[in-house]
Amino acid sequence: MGYLNNQVVTIDAILTKKGRELLAKGDGTFKITQFALSDDEIDYTLYNPNHPSGSAYYGEAIENMPLLEAFPDETQIMKYKLATLPRGTAKMPIISLGLESIILKQTAATSITPQTLNYLDNNRTSEPSGYIFTISDVRLMSSFTATGINTDTVVALNDVATNSTTTNGTNVSKTVIGTTLSLRATGVNILFGSQTSIYATLTVIGRDSGARIQVPVIVNKTTT
Repeated sequence: MGYLNNQVVTIDAILTKKGRELLAKGDGTFKITQFALSDDEIDYTLYNPNHPSGSAYYGEAIENMPLLEAFPDETQIMKYKLATLPRGTAKMPIISLGLESIILKQTAATSITPQTLNYLDNNRTSEPSGYIFTISDVRLMSSFTATGINTDTVVALNDVATNSTTTNGTNVSKTVIGTTLSLRATGVNILFGSQTSIYATLTVIGRDSGARIQVPVIVNKTTT
């Protein structure tokens, strides 16, 4: 990973894992049909309409921010994708889970059906293409599944396939796609060690709106 020269216009693009596989085949099947744009590095609070030098300098601090080279780790880059919304949209879509955290006792189960606000005529709605659910450490769960979407016919953002797992350090994340998420807490005591609670993070991304939310997941050890 490095920094780009932000004094010139640069397009820095990389292929997803699936794209690299198709390119390696060399049989002509590699064709770019989808791409994503993001503004991860931009801090819009630096926009200064009160700049003493006038309107040409309102965005000077933003324009001088360092730009990262692209790299193929969807957990670290392309988190804040640009979205195309209807003309006249005054509010950005946001995801509501109806809760600020998920707290479960050992072996307890729950389900979550996200709703996207400020989307499709400002109504609270479930997105037609569903949601991408990623838990940062699936070892906390004995079951982590999603329903409501035919995952045989969809490709998630950044080629994150349904039921995929990724090892990050000592954690093993898992991603599923659907409109409703069902999860059940682990019953394995050894994961707790000397702790009474273990923690992870659930990330939910709307596949149509690009809206994103993260909530903590807490599993409490059952004492007997």
